[in-house]
Amino acid sequence: MKLKVDRESDALYLRLDESRIVDSEEVSPGVVLDFNELDEVVGVEILRLSKRVAMGDISKVSLETV
Repeated sequence: MKLKVDRESDALYLRLDESRIVDSEEVSPGVVLDFNELDEVVGVEILRLSKRVAMGDISKVSLETV
């Protein structure tokens, strides 16, 4: 799993695995899901990130495992 923040594009991308992306769908404004051949979600892109999260908080990513 990889998480990438692109400040220039103002986007966040979460890649769940390395399977080939065959389709993408914008499921709500600025939120795009990427699908593999099995119609499984393998990526999530959030556009206009600075409108959703204070950019100063971007470097404060925490991972919580329950």
